[in-house]
Amino acid sequence: MVILIAITLFFLFRNTDDFSDIINGPKENYTEISAKETNSESCLQCHQNTTGYSAYHNPELIGCTSCHLGNKTASNKEVAHKGMILIPGNLVDAEKTCGKCHQEELKKINNSLMTTNSGLVAVDKYIFGEADSPNYHYHIKDIKNSAADKHIRDLCANCHLGAEKKDYGAITNINRGGGCNACHLNYTDKSKADLKNYLSSNKKELPKFHPSTDVFITDNHCFGCHSRSSRISTNYEGWQETLLNVDSLKNNHNYRVLEGNRVYTKKQEDVHHAKGMLCIDCHSSHEVMGDGKQYAHEEDAVKLQCADCHFSKKPKPTTIPYDSLDVESLKVFLHRNYSHQNDRILVAKKDKHPLVNTFVDSLGNAFLIGKGDGKLHKLSPRPEVCSRDKVHSDVSCSSCHSSWTSRCIGCHTGFDKNEPRAFDLLDKKYGKGQWKEYVAEFSSSLPAMGVKVSKNKKLIEPAIPGMILTIDKGSYAGKPEGEDVSFHRLYAPNSPHTTTKQVRDCKSCHTNSAAIGYGNGELTYDIKNGIGIWSFSPDYALNKNDSLPEDAWIPFLKQVDKKVINSTRLDFRPFTVKEQKQILTVGACLQCHQGNSKIMQESLVKGIKPLLKKINKKRCILPAWK
Repeated sequence: MVILIAITLFFLFRNTDDFSDIINGPKENYTEISAKETNSESCLQCHQNTTGYSAYHNPELIGCTSCHLGNKTASNKEVAHKGMILIPGNLVDAEKTCGKCHQEELKKINNSLMTTNSGLVAVDKYIFGEADSPNYHYHIKDIKNSAADKHIRDLCANCHLGAEKKDYGAITNINRGGGCNACHLNYTDKSKADLKNYLSSNKKELPKFHPSTDVFITDNHCFGCHSRSSRISTNYEGWQETLLNVDSLKNNHNYRVLEGNRVYTKKQEDVHHAKGMLCIDCHSSHEVMGDGKQYAHEEDAVKLQCADCHFSKKPKPTTIPYDSLDVESLKVFLHRNYSHQNDRILVAKKDKHPLVNTFVDSLGNAFLIGKGDGKLHKLSPRPEVCSRDKVHSDVSCSSCHSSWTSRCIGCHTGFDKNEPRAFDLLDKKYGKGQWKEYVAEFSSSLPAMGVKVSKNKKLIEPAIPGMILTIDKGSYAGKPEGEDVSFHRLYAPNSPHTTTKQVRDCKSCHTNSAAIGYGNGELTYDIKNGIGIWSFSPDYALNKNDSLPEDAWIPFLKQVDKKVINSTRLDFRPFTVKEQKQILTVGACLQCHQGNSKIMQESLVKGIKPLLKKINKKRCILPAWK
C-alpha cells in the first residue's frame, strides 16, 4: 500500500478518522515502505537497541535506509555503507532522503527566502551599485565573485538553509544550515552524551541514542541565524549586542556571551517570550517553510498579523472548522496530539492559513496552546482604544507596542587583500583577501518610524538604522585607499520583536527626535513673543559625508533630495516635511495637555484638525514654521 507505514499505524492506534484526509490525499507524497522491508534491513544487526527516534521516524516503521540510503541487504560494513548519507536532510540531497515522503514541503522550502536569501542578495547588490533595484530575485547558490557577491560570501552566506551540515551534533549559534535539519533535528542530553562518547572513541563505540527528527522545533533552531542582522532572536529574548570585550565582564550576570565571543547586555524581553511562547507559536510551518511562492523580502513572506490573534470583538474573527484543515496543518495538529477538534480554529487573515494551536470555544473565548510547554494562553482582544482610534489606523501594532530596537551606526566596510586566511562561507574554503566590517557603535532605543507605501495606502512601521556606513569599493578593485568610497544612510523596515503590553506614550512619538527620524538629541518647543518654534540639537556630531547627525535618517524639517537613496526598500520611506509638521503640531499640544487628557483622547477619534479650530489663541500657541 502506497502510504507511509507510520501514518497507517497511527490511524489504527487512534481508532479515529483523524488521518482520513491524509490517507485519501495525494499518494505521491509518500514513499513505498512495507513492514516486510523494514524488518529485513541489515542496519539493526549492528546498530542494536538504538532509541531516541520520534514516533514517525522510527526504523521499525520506516526503516533506516529510507533516510540514510545505503545497501539495506548487505551484512558487510563497507558494502552496507556504500552510498550512505550520514546526515540526511541537506538540501543538496534532500530529494533522495526527506523529499521522498515530503515532496510538497521540499518544493516550498526550496523557494523560501531562508533558502534563496534573495532579499539579502538583492539589497547587497543594490547598495554596492550592481543593481538598480533591491527587488530582483536571486538565489545565493548562484552568486559569483563581484564585489557585492564576495561581501556576502565573506560576511553573510552562513545563514541559509542550503548551507550543508557536515558535522554531527545539534544546531547551535554557529552550527547553522542543514536544510531540513536546521529546524527538525533534536538532540536530547542522552544523544549529545552518546555522540561525544562515539567521537572520543574514534567512532568505535556506536551510539545508542539517536537524535529525533520531529516537528517539536525550539527557539534554538531559529537563534543561530536570527540572532544576526536585525537580531530578532536576541531581541525577543531581551539581549542587546555590545562591543564589549569578554575579558572585561568579570562574571557579570547582566551580560551574555554567545559563540564567537559576542557580548550581549540584558534588556526587556518580549512579552510573548516572558510567557514561555516559542517563535513557532506565531510563525507556523506555512510561514517558515513558505507557500511555494518567491518573495522579494521577508516582510512580504510573513502573513501573520497581531490582529489575527488579538482581534476586535466585532466583527468575529476568521475561523475554520477542524475538518477544513489542509494536509500540512492536519499533520501538525495530529503530531502534537491536540484535542480541540470540536472548536473552530483561527486563521491568518492575509492568506487564510490555519493557526492550528489556537481555537475559539463555544463562548467566543480564544486560546493559544503553547507549542513548547502546552500551556493554555487566553488571547486578549484588541484594546478598545485601538479599535476606535481613527487617527492611528495607519500605524502598525509594533510601532506602539515595541519597547526597544537595535541600532547599528558608524560601520565601515573595506576589503583586506592581504588577509591570509579568508574564509568563504558559501563554498566553505579558505583563500586570500576578505571583506571586513568595523562597527562604531551598537546601541538600542525606541524604534524610529517610517512609512510603507503600497497600492495608494500607507502604514507607519518601525525603522532601524541598519546601514549607516561607508563602503570602500575601490579596495576590492585594488585602488588606493579612499579613491572609491561610497556613503550610505539607509534605514530598514523592522518588526523588533520586543513587544510589550504597555504602549509608548504620545510624547515618545510626537516630541521624540529619534522617532521622527532626526536621531537622538534635544527636541525643544520654545514660545517667544507669542510664537512657537521647534528646534533640535543633536547628540551626535555631523557626518562629513552629508552633514547629518551620525544616527539620523533625515534632516530636521528639511526636504530630502528625491535622488538620495535612504531606505533598503523602494516602498519604505521617512516622513515628509508635511508629515513631520503634523507630528510636531500634536507635539506642541502635548507641551500642556497630557496624553490621557480628555481633549487629547478626543483627538484620537475626531482627529486634531477639528479641535484646532476651537483653540484659545491666547493660551494655545501653535508652531510657526520657518
